[in-house]
Amino acid sequence: MNIWIALLCALVGYLLGSIPFALVVMKVAAPGEELTGMEVDIGAEEPVRVEMVGGTAISVKLGAKYGMITALLDILKAAVPALVLKMLYPGMPYYLFAATTAVVGHNWPLYNRFKGGRGQSPMIGGFLVADWLGTLVTSFGAMILGLVILRNGVVGFLLGPWLMIPWLWFRTRDPWHLAYAVVVNLVIVVAMIPEFRSRRERARQGIAIDPIAQGDAVPMFRMMRKMGERFGLFRDLQ
Repeated sequence: MNIWIALLCALVGYLLGSIPFALVVMKVAAPGEELTGMEVDIGAEEPVRVEMVGGTAISVKLGAKYGMITALLDILKAAVPALVLKMLYPGMPYYLFAATTAVVGHNWPLYNRFKGGRGQSPMIGGFLVADWLGTLVTSFGAMILGLVILRNGVVGFLLGPWLMIPWLWFRTRDPWHLAYAVVVNLVIVVAMIPEFRSRRERARQGIAIDPIAQGDAVPMFRMMRKMGERFGLFRDLQ
Protein backbone atom coordinates (compact mmCIF):
# COMPACT_ATOMS: atom_id res chain seq x y z
CA MET A 1 0.00 0.00 0.00
CA ASN A 2 1.28 3.46 -0.95
CA ILE A 3 1.01 5.79 2.03
CA TRP A 4 0.80 8.90 -0.18
CA ILE A 5 -2.10 7.52 -2.17
CA ALA A 6 -3.79 6.56 1.08
CA LEU A 7 -3.38 10.08 2.48
CA LEU A 8 -4.60 11.64 -0.77
CA CYS A 9 -7.70 9.44 -0.76
CA ALA A 10 -8.39 10.37 2.85
CA LEU A 11 -8.03 14.07 2.02
CA VAL A 12 -10.34 13.83 -1.00
CA GLY A 13 -12.90 11.98 1.10
CA TYR A 14 -12.80 14.65 3.78
CA LEU A 15 -13.09 17.57 1.35
CA LEU A 16 -16.04 15.98 -0.48
CA GLY A 17 -17.65 14.96 2.80
CA SER A 18 -17.37 18.55 3.98
CA ILE A 19 -19.75 19.77 1.27
CA PRO A 20 -22.79 20.97 3.28
CA PHE A 21 -25.57 19.84 0.96
CA ALA A 22 -28.11 20.78 3.63
CA LEU A 23 -27.09 24.41 3.24
CA VAL A 24 -27.12 24.09 -0.55
CA VAL A 25 -30.65 22.68 -0.52
CA MET A 26 -31.69 25.37 1.96
CA LYS A 27 -30.39 28.16 -0.26
CA VAL A 28 -32.18 26.76 -3.30
CA ALA A 29 -35.50 25.89 -1.64
CA ALA A 30 -35.75 28.64 0.99
CA PRO A 31 -33.23 31.41 0.31
CA GLY A 32 -32.69 33.82 3.17
CA GLU A 33 -33.90 31.46 5.89
CA GLU A 34 -31.74 30.01 8.67
CA LEU A 35 -31.29 26.26 9.01
CA THR A 36 -30.18 25.81 12.62
CA GLY A 37 -31.88 26.83 15.83
CA MET A 38 -35.25 25.26 14.95
CA GLU A 39 -37.50 23.45 17.39
CA VAL A 40 -38.85 19.97 16.66
CA ASP A 41 -41.49 17.89 18.39
CA ILE A 42 -40.06 14.53 19.47
CA GLY A 43 -43.00 13.46 21.58
CA ALA A 44 -41.70 15.13 24.73
CA GLU A 45 -43.38 17.77 26.85
CA GLU A 46 -41.27 20.43 25.18
CA PRO A 47 -39.76 20.62 21.67
CA VAL A 48 -35.98 20.44 21.25
CA ARG A 49 -33.72 22.69 19.25
CA VAL A 50 -32.00 21.33 16.16
CA GLU A 51 -28.48 22.72 15.85
CA MET A 52 -26.99 20.20 13.40
CA VAL A 53 -26.55 20.82 9.69
CA GLY A 54 -27.84 17.85 7.74
CA GLY A 55 -30.82 15.99 6.35
CA THR A 56 -32.58 15.95 9.72
CA ALA A 57 -32.54 19.74 9.98
CA ILE A 58 -33.77 20.09 6.39
CA SER A 59 -36.54 17.57 7.04
CA VAL A 60 -37.71 19.56 10.05
CA LYS A 61 -37.48 22.89 8.24
CA LEU A 62 -38.72 22.06 4.73
CA GLY A 63 -40.39 18.66 5.02
CA ALA A 64 -39.65 15.03 4.18
CA LYS A 65 -39.18 15.62 0.43
CA TYR A 66 -36.24 17.99 0.83
CA GLY A 67 -34.94 15.95 3.73
CA MET A 68 -34.68 12.88 1.52
CA ILE A 69 -33.03 14.89 -1.28
CA THR A 70 -30.42 16.09 1.19
CA ALA A 71 -29.89 12.60 2.59
CA LEU A 72 -29.42 11.21 -0.93
CA LEU A 73 -26.85 13.87 -1.78
CA ASP A 74 -25.01 13.13 1.47
CA ILE A 75 -25.02 9.42 0.62
CA LEU A 76 -23.62 10.10 -2.84
CA LYS A 77 -20.81 12.38 -1.64
CA ALA A 78 -19.36 9.38 0.18
CA ALA A 79 -20.44 6.61 -2.19
CA VAL A 80 -19.22 8.13 -5.48
CA PRO A 81 -15.56 8.73 -4.53
CA ALA A 82 -15.44 5.40 -2.68
CA LEU A 83 -16.79 3.56 -5.71
CA VAL A 84 -14.36 5.29 -8.06
CA LEU A 85 -11.41 4.41 -5.84
CA LYS A 86 -12.60 0.84 -5.42
CA MET A 87 -12.66 0.47 -9.20
CA LEU A 88 -9.31 2.23 -9.71
CA TYR A 89 -7.50 0.25 -7.02
CA PRO A 90 -9.18 -3.17 -6.76
CA GLY A 91 -8.13 -5.16 -3.76
CA MET A 92 -6.72 -2.11 -1.98
CA PRO A 93 -8.29 -0.36 1.04
CA TYR A 94 -7.94 3.17 -0.36
CA TYR A 95 -11.68 3.53 -0.88
CA LEU A 96 -12.25 2.72 2.80
CA PHE A 97 -10.08 5.68 3.81
CA ALA A 98 -12.12 8.02 1.63
CA ALA A 99 -15.39 6.58 2.93
CA THR A 100 -14.25 7.07 6.51
CA THR A 101 -13.07 10.66 6.12
CA ALA A 102 -16.24 11.54 4.19
CA VAL A 103 -18.16 10.88 7.41
CA VAL A 104 -15.63 12.95 9.37
CA GLY A 105 -15.99 15.78 6.86
CA HIS A 106 -19.77 15.65 7.08
CA ASN A 107 -19.74 15.87 10.87
CA TRP A 108 -16.99 18.50 11.08
CA PRO A 109 -17.02 20.22 7.66
CA LEU A 110 -14.20 22.51 6.64
CA TYR A 111 -16.61 24.68 4.63
CA ASN A 112 -18.99 25.39 7.51
CA ARG A 113 -16.72 26.16 10.46
CA PHE A 114 -16.68 22.47 11.43
CA LYS A 115 -20.39 22.49 12.27
CA GLY A 116 -22.14 19.57 10.57
CA GLY A 117 -24.47 16.65 11.12
CA ARG A 118 -24.36 13.22 12.65
CA GLY A 119 -23.05 11.36 9.61
CA GLN A 120 -25.58 8.54 9.09
CA SER A 121 -26.15 9.33 5.41
CA PRO A 122 -22.48 9.39 4.28
CA MET A 123 -21.86 6.34 6.44
CA ILE A 124 -24.59 4.51 4.53
CA GLY A 125 -22.97 5.66 1.28
CA GLY A 126 -19.67 4.07 2.27
CA PHE A 127 -21.33 0.89 3.49
CA LEU A 128 -23.19 0.51 0.20
CA VAL A 129 -19.88 0.49 -1.67
CA ALA A 130 -18.25 -1.87 0.81
CA ASP A 131 -21.17 -4.34 0.76
CA TRP A 132 -24.53 -3.15 -0.56
CA LEU A 133 -26.31 -6.37 0.38
CA GLY A 134 -25.04 -6.21 3.94
CA THR A 135 -26.15 -2.59 4.23
CA LEU A 136 -29.72 -3.47 3.28
CA VAL A 137 -29.89 -6.66 5.36
CA THR A 138 -28.45 -5.14 8.55
CA SER A 139 -30.43 -1.90 8.25
CA PHE A 140 -33.81 -3.49 7.69
CA GLY A 141 -33.09 -6.30 10.16
CA ALA A 142 -32.16 -3.76 12.84
CA MET A 143 -35.32 -1.76 12.15
CA ILE A 144 -37.48 -4.85 12.63
CA LEU A 145 -35.60 -5.72 15.81
CA GLY A 146 -35.92 -2.19 17.16
CA LEU A 147 -39.54 -1.48 16.26
CA VAL A 148 -41.11 -4.91 16.65
CA ILE A 149 -39.08 -6.53 19.43
CA LEU A 150 -37.38 -3.76 21.40
CA ARG A 151 -40.21 -1.29 20.71
CA ASN A 152 -37.70 1.51 20.22
CA GLY A 153 -37.31 2.82 16.70
CA VAL A 154 -34.25 4.95 17.44
CA VAL A 155 -32.36 1.97 18.88
CA GLY A 156 -33.27 -0.05 15.81
CA PHE A 157 -32.13 2.70 13.48
CA LEU A 158 -28.77 3.08 15.23
CA LEU A 159 -28.21 -0.66 15.56
CA GLY A 160 -27.92 -1.31 11.81
CA PRO A 161 -24.47 0.29 11.34
CA TRP A 162 -23.07 -1.64 14.31
CA LEU A 163 -24.29 -4.89 12.79
CA MET A 164 -22.12 -4.07 9.79
CA ILE A 165 -19.04 -4.77 11.93
CA PRO A 166 -19.58 -8.54 12.26
CA TRP A 167 -21.15 -8.65 8.78
CA LEU A 168 -18.10 -7.19 7.03
CA TRP A 169 -15.75 -9.40 9.01
CA PHE A 170 -17.80 -12.47 8.12
CA ARG A 171 -17.92 -11.49 4.44
CA THR A 172 -14.33 -10.31 3.94
CA ARG A 173 -12.14 -11.56 6.82
CA ASP A 174 -10.19 -8.39 6.11
CA PRO A 175 -8.81 -6.29 8.99
CA TRP A 176 -9.15 -3.10 6.92
CA HIS A 177 -12.89 -3.61 6.46
CA LEU A 178 -13.28 -4.46 10.13
CA ALA A 179 -11.36 -1.35 11.20
CA TYR A 180 -13.38 0.79 8.79
CA ALA A 181 -16.72 -0.36 10.20
CA VAL A 182 -15.56 0.18 13.78
CA VAL A 183 -14.08 3.64 13.14
CA VAL A 184 -17.08 5.10 11.28
CA ASN A 185 -19.41 3.91 14.02
CA LEU A 186 -17.20 5.55 16.64
CA VAL A 187 -17.18 8.78 14.60
CA ILE A 188 -20.99 8.75 14.68
CA VAL A 189 -20.99 8.19 18.44
CA VAL A 190 -18.63 11.13 19.03
CA ALA A 191 -20.83 13.39 16.88
CA MET A 192 -23.89 12.38 18.88
CA ILE A 193 -22.40 13.07 22.32
CA PRO A 194 -24.27 16.39 22.69
CA GLU A 195 -27.53 14.63 21.83
CA PHE A 196 -26.82 11.85 24.34
CA ARG A 197 -26.20 14.47 27.03
CA SER A 198 -29.46 16.21 26.18
CA ARG A 199 -31.39 12.94 26.40
CA ARG A 200 -29.78 12.12 29.73
CA GLU A 201 -30.71 15.53 31.11
CA ARG A 202 -34.30 15.11 29.96
CA ALA A 203 -34.41 11.67 31.56
CA ARG A 204 -33.20 13.16 34.85
CA GLN A 205 -36.01 15.69 34.66
CA GLY A 206 -38.52 12.92 34.05
CA ILE A 207 -39.38 14.13 30.55
CA ALA A 208 -40.60 11.21 28.43
CA ILE A 209 -39.64 11.01 24.74
CA ASP A 210 -41.59 9.12 22.13
CA PRO A 211 -38.92 7.08 20.24
CA ILE A 212 -41.04 6.91 17.07
CA ALA A 213 -41.63 10.66 17.03
CA GLN A 214 -37.94 11.27 17.63
CA GLY A 215 -36.90 8.89 14.88
CA ASP A 216 -39.31 10.45 12.40
CA ALA A 217 -37.19 13.61 12.48
CA VAL A 218 -34.50 11.59 10.64
CA PRO A 219 -35.28 11.15 6.90
CA MET A 220 -33.69 7.70 6.59
CA PHE A 221 -35.56 6.45 9.65
CA ARG A 222 -38.88 7.71 8.31
CA MET A 223 -38.29 6.10 4.92
CA MET A 224 -37.46 2.70 6.42
CA ARG A 225 -40.42 2.86 8.81
CA LYS A 226 -42.80 3.56 5.93
CA MET A 227 -41.33 0.64 4.02
CA GLY A 228 -42.04 -1.59 6.99
CA GLU A 229 -45.57 -0.28 7.28
CA ARG A 230 -46.29 -1.21 3.67
CA PHE A 231 -45.45 -4.80 4.55
CA GLY A 232 -47.66 -4.59 7.64
CA LEU A 233 -44.76 -4.89 10.08
CA PHE A 234 -45.32 -1.81 12.21
CA ARG A 235 -49.06 -1.19 12.10
CA ASP A 236 -49.47 -1.81 15.79
CA LEU A 237 -47.14 1.09 16.54
CA GLN A 238 -49.45 3.67 14.98
